Amino acid sequence: MHYAQITERLAHSGGAKWAIHQHCRTMKAQGADIIELTIGEPDLPPDPQLFEVCHQSMLAGRTGYSSGRGEPELLDAIAARYARRRADVDTDNVMCFPGTQTALFATMMALTGPGDGVLVGDPFYATYEGVIGASGAHRQPVPLRPENGFRMKAEDLEASITPQSRVLLLNSPHNPSGAVLRAEELARIGAVCKAHDLWIVADEVYEELVFDGEFASPFDNPDLADRVIALSSISKSHAAPGFRSGWAVGPHEFCDKLLPLSETMLFGNQPFIADMTAFALNSDLQTSKLMREAYKRRAALIADRLEQLDGIVPFRPQAGMFIIADVSGTGLDGERFAWRLLEAGVAVMPGSSFGDNAGGLIRLSLTVPDESLTEACNRIASFVESI
Repeated sequence: MHYAQITERLAHSGGAKWAIHQHCRTMKAQGADIIELTIGEPDLPPDPQLFEVCHQSMLAGRTGYSSGRGEPELLDAIAARYARRRADVDTDNVMCFPGTQTALFATMMALTGPGDGVLVGDPFYATYEGVIGASGAHRQPVPLRPENGFRMKAEDLEASITPQSRVLLLNSPHNPSGAVLRAEELARIGAVCKAHDLWIVADEVYEELVFDGEFASPFDNPDLADRVIALSSISKSHAAPGFRSGWAVGPHEFCDKLLPLSETMLFGNQPFIADMTAFALNSDLQTSKLMREAYKRRAALIADRLEQLDGIVPFRPQAGMFIIADVSGTGLDGERFAWRLLEAGVAVMPGSSFGDNAGGLIRLSLTVPDESLTEACNRIASFVESI
């Protein structure tokens, strides 16, 4: 039987990257004692008020069809959030989606097509390869170097641009490294993009999980207003990944162009979840503060311990819910290290899931209790001694 080319383009961009995580879940279901440090599933529950708002909204009958662009109250809340960063933003700059992943897929489908190039830092979040390849575009890696703290440099971006380049997919705070780009670095990156007429798609889902200092974004620069699209959600900021509530904020024309595509895909998200999201954005909840404190403490806990082990070099994150470490000094690459460590009772993600530039790395999640991380470090230490 015949299948569309998109199935071929995405054939190697899906579950294979999460094979260790899936195998870990199977082993745990069979009774194995494994500490799971693979995915960023917040261990802090959402604020109880979110459940109550969602519940009351459903009882009030907010279960019908939604606007394709987004529910009015949510559009107002998102526009107000970004207008505090750039005064020209209104609801016509906003599109709502069920999660950042859907927003990213729709945005890439709207901006790229067969033969187009998408510049993206390497290492990169595992699903980027798929959302780039879905439209027929191809990934153009920009090296994120350990000696630069895995922060993108304008000169590396410039060197990676070709005549096919159309978009820079920028992720700060960065997954998997936790690196945070500074305002001056973003200004130089923005100048390169402007000189080459590139879109900047800014995945900012970890915006509220910066440990120290201020979050900076290319969206905040008025000189880049016609080319920057900011994507985010409540998945990380409010510990609510399962609610699937995100958005894209960009130029008016972009949103008008994106609307028919969005309506073809899903025709709006659930009104009761939109009501909950609006409440979350309009309220001073403590969820992100509590997560910031916990993840910063846990990152230090892991880094302090791994720095004592021969052959392992941890990189302390500036934000987010992960820490990465170079394990190549053990004589194993990240893939072999991760699979063998799984046998020792700890599940981590191999760097190969995050790009060609991450083969010697592993990524560990910070979303388990401190005592579990301490035990995981003990098991890692025993494993490293054994090899």
